[in-house]
Amino acid sequence: MAVTGFILFVYVFAHLIGNLQIYLGREQINHYAEFLHSKPLLLWIARLVLFSAVALHITAAFQLWLLKRKARPVGYIKENNPPAGYASRTMIWSGPFIAAFVIFHILHLTTGSLGLPYRELDVYDNLVNGFRLLPVSIFYTIAMALLCLHLYHGLWSMFQSLGVNHPRYTPWLKRLSAALAIFIAAGNISIPIAVLGGWIGS
Repeated sequence: MAVTGFILFVYVFAHLIGNLQIYLGREQINHYAEFLHSKPLLLWIARLVLFSAVALHITAAFQLWLLKRKARPVGYIKENNPPAGYASRTMIWSGPFIAAFVIFHILHLTTGSLGLPYRELDVYDNLVNGFRLLPVSIFYTIAMALLCLHLYHGLWSMFQSLGVNHPRYTPWLKRLSAALAIFIAAGNISIPIAVLGGWIGS
């Protein structure tokens, strides 16, 4: 769970850096997309690694859920969850929602199969024309908010699972997990907001 989660985190972070190039203009982000597609072998290796990581991550999540149910088939009568507990309790449904969003995102911006405005390798126009549709921007924003919670708990759990746990630096690891999760979510959410506000694509 921790290893596949780390692989997916690295991808999400790199994907954000790529997406933020939209602020540098049409030529920059489209050139970036053309560069990626000019390396088909590496691109398909990356896709295979990501697909495998997603499949293993979902499998591990389901196995952990089964173990939890087996360990305690009857829930607590009263729960007193600390703030971090809210992120952990949303994992079971934020994960499937994010998975549904990823499928939508691929069909929208990779294959152009949804009937939305789409032009091959024209990432700039695809993003702008897609986010001008309010339902798409709202769906995207909700998905990123859930991703923020998912990443926060996932990163924090990853450190614990790998044995990186000590009273001296544990609070800093929690802050780092929160900061990374917020940065990724805020960076992605800024794009539909910029499109709807007319700061991009106007």
